[in-house]
Amino acid sequence: MAAAPGQAAAGAEPEEEEAGPGSPAGSSRRLVLPRSWLSASGGLPAGLGRWFPRLEELDVSGTGLAALGAELLPLGRLHTLLAKNNRLGAEGSLPKGLAASPLGRALRVLNLSGNRFARLPDALLGLRGLRSLSLGSNRLHAIPAAIQELRSLEFLYLGGNFITSIPPELANLPSLSYLVLCDNKIQSIPPQLAQLPSLRSLSLHNNLLTYLPREILNLIHLEELSLRGNPLVVRFVRDLTYNPPSLQELAGRTIKTRNIPYVSGELPENLHRYLNLASNCPNPKCGGVYFDSCVRQIKFVDFCGKYRLPLMHYLCSPECSSPYSSASQSSTSQSESDSEDEAIVAARRMQKVLLG
Repeated sequence: MAAAPGQAAAGAEPEEEEAGPGSPAGSSRRLVLPRSWLSASGGLPAGLGRWFPRLEELDVSGTGLAALGAELLPLGRLHTLLAKNNRLGAEGSLPKGLAASPLGRALRVLNLSGNRFARLPDALLGLRGLRSLSLGSNRLHAIPAAIQELRSLEFLYLGGNFITSIPPELANLPSLSYLVLCDNKIQSIPPQLAQLPSLRSLSLHNNLLTYLPREILNLIHLEELSLRGNPLVVRFVRDLTYNPPSLQELAGRTIKTRNIPYVSGELPENLHRYLNLASNCPNPKCGGVYFDSCVRQIKFVDFCGKYRLPLMHYLCSPECSSPYSSASQSSTSQSESDSEDEAIVAARRMQKVLLG
């Protein structure tokens, strides 16, 4: 059985509770707390702050803790606290006065992944010096707008929750470099996210994204982007389902593409209105039009010379979506060459986006 942290060495008085100055316990800077050290009520030992006054890193993961108590607050040197895979999440799971305590001022890394938090605790939003926050695999449904108060945050992990949207205020974190929002239920990305000046890695795989805002192209420092498992990527990877155009649309396309003249007096009014609803195919090498039948496709745009970014666009037919049809046509003009570059997806760069 492991000795309690305050237990004296052999030959010392058994009643002694605190580790003496200069003892291995008192000078320890890193501690992985065993479950056997928990109090009878399942909390942290009351003397923890006295036994380890110089503690800098504390790991209480997997101990079954339901609360982090006030015994942690005096630890003014503790910069890393790992409390993964516990039972934290109820009211009172975090100590009162955390932000104003010596611990709150010292803390830089906090990992609470694998717990039961249904919302981001208010106590965390006052940790102005925090650089890394992990709350993956909890029960979060939203990211509060007050997340913007964590101005020093560089790493934010919220993967594996039930988050449905991203608040625009997240863009007000000037130092945020790594943002992990994978395995949630996010349906859209706010364009403000492109204002994150330091963002280098963005993980969005396994969400419900059907498109990306064009503003995301402004993330010029982005080095990693993961989008696999989203509808916009799934539709690109699998064979597209395409409803063939009706006879009316085929006739309308023929009239528009061959510039056959028509006037309202020669056609029923409903057909005249229909012909005026034609949309031009965005493929510069096509020149076709479409009405109701079109192909929703992912257009990969070259981004920072590192990889291709998928953006949604619409085409008149599946033939326009084939990268080989564009690649087979040579072009001497710079504009056509640019369009061809957008259509031909380099395998390795595409894999980096699709598979993360």
